[in-house]
Order: sequence, then C-alpha cells, then structure tokens
Amino acid sequence: MNVTLLSTGGTIASTETDTGAKPTQTGPELLEAVPELETYATLSVESVAQIPSFEIDAETLEEIADRVDELDVDPSADAVVITHGTDTMEETAYYLDVTIRPETPVILTGAQRRPDEVSSDGPSNLLTAVRAGKAFADRGAGGTFVAFNEEVHSARTVTKAHTSALEAFRSKNAGPVATIDRNGVAIHRPPRSETRPIETTSLAATVFTIKSGSAVTGDLLEAALERDADGIVIEGTGLGNATAGVADAVRDAIDSDIPVVVASRCLEGRVTPVYGGDGGGERLREYGAIFAGDLSAQQARLRLALALEAFDDPEAIRAAFASADRSRSPSDQT
Repeated sequence: MNVTLLSTGGTIASTETDTGAKPTQTGPELLEAVPELETYATLSVESVAQIPSFEIDAETLEEIADRVDELDVDPSADAVVITHGTDTMEETAYYLDVTIRPETPVILTGAQRRPDEVSSDGPSNLLTAVRAGKAFADRGAGGTFVAFNEEVHSARTVTKAHTSALEAFRSKNAGPVATIDRNGVAIHRPPRSETRPIETTSLAATVFTIKSGSAVTGDLLEAALERDADGIVIEGTGLGNATAGVADAVRDAIDSDIPVVVASRCLEGRVTPVYGGDGGGERLREYGAIFAGDLSAQQARLRLALALEAFDDPEAIRAAFASADRSRSPSDQT
C-alpha cells in the first residue's frame, strides 16, 4: 500500500513564533511523529505549500489539483493524503471533488492543536487519514474526503462547525462516510465522490459572496458589479431570502447578465423559493436567480467560478447547479 503525502502547511505543521503561530514543520517531520503509519502504508512526501489555509489562493488550489490529477493516474499511488489547515479544508476538498473527481482515495486532514501544544490532535488525525485511505483503496473506492477526530466525511457534505474543538468537522444533512476505532474502519455508506464534476480547474472568474441579514442594503452587491464581478453568490437567510435592497441589486446584476446564485446561511437544509415580498426567494427566482440546493455559500462560490470558466451558455451554468448532487444512494454508481 503506497500513500503519497502532500503537505500544504496549516495548524498540523505550525508552531508558535514571535509573530504568532506559523507553519514551520515539514512533511517528513509530520510523518516522524507518527511511527505507527508504517504499519499501514509506505509513504512518500511532497511539499506543495507551507502556509495557513486562510492564505490559500486560486494558484495554490490549482497546483494541488494538478498534482492530485497526476497521482490519480499513477499506478504506484494507491491513495493520497493532504495535510491542510482546517479553515478552508472543506473548500479544497470540494474543489478537488468537483474538478478531479479522483478514482483513488484523496484524504485531507489537519489539526486543531499545534504540535507544540498539549495533546496535539495532528498525529491521530494523520493516522486516521492513512487508515481510511488504505481501507478505501482496498475496496477500490475513490473520491475526496476529510478525515478528522476518527471520522471520515465526504467532500460534498463536510463543513467546519467549530472554531477550536477537536470534533471540528461534521457532515451536513448526512452522517460520516466512515468511523475509525481500535478495531478498524467502519464504513457506513459507499466511499466515493458525491459531487457532479465540472471539467475545469481554473478559478480565474471573479465571484463575490454577499451575506444578507437584518438591515443589509444592496450597496456591497452594487460595488461588486462596479468591480466587474463575473458572478455573485448571495448567502441568504432561511430558505434563501434577502432584504429588499439586496434583492433589487440581484435584479440589476441579472439584468446585466451576471449570474446570481442563492445559498443559505443555515448550516443544514436546502434553499427553496417559497416566500414573496420584496426580497423573498420567490421574488429572487422571478428575477432569474439560481438556487444552490444544499450547497454552502463557500461551495456555491467555487462551483460558480468553475462553471463560469467551463461554460459560455447561461443555461449550462444554471444546469451545473441543478446537477450539483450525485445521489448518495448506494445503488447509484454513475
């Protein structure tokens, strides 16, 4: 069993410095801290970046995707583990699942406590990732996952739900794909990609996210249009609603042929155009907004940016959201 570790920095590699915590440990140092890994796999290490994940930009994401794509067709690589900061781990996981849809298991992991803090969770999470990669590879399963706190989550449903707790990640509208304990890896549903792909890795399109809430005006959205936005994501309230001011700006954007996607700030559930009024979801639908289903705003932003690069046809962009889900039913193997 051969696993390639791609290190990108994050808390798992960070120690305290005079100017705050920063990634200082290398990939080989992370492996040295977990000698048990050799029980499960032969590991090779590559460094892709050495940054906190809140600094990951489009270029770094595309570089990670390019290397994962190469490893996905490399017969000597049975699984890929990516060490990554937790702040944007879910976004990298979703981006890889949309753009690469790997046939080998790609497991992202990290830490909430640094190596120089008491009871760092990095070693345990790294071991969880490798054990999950081996279990999935042994059954010929692929896809992108997040392994954390002895749970493995699908890239499609995972989100960071706590700023600092060790149980940082959870699956929205679904449970984890697998859990891990002393006895082994318990797989709860088929491990695979649960995301419809988009055939590009480019994030060149400029997409702004605007959050609605009490008394929010449309000024930020109008400013985004003045900055030549290619697309807009509205993080609405509830089922996908917005203030009247935001809704007016949505209408202006769509009239200017700028696609607008509506997500919800709620952690779970789907957006659905139900309410009328000046900014309800039904009014946004009448204006031509695209509804993101149960995609989070951060997932919708990535998907819209990719769709804008992949498609010239507005209807194809709309269809990319209508088909954002790949059924999680075990019988769907398409």
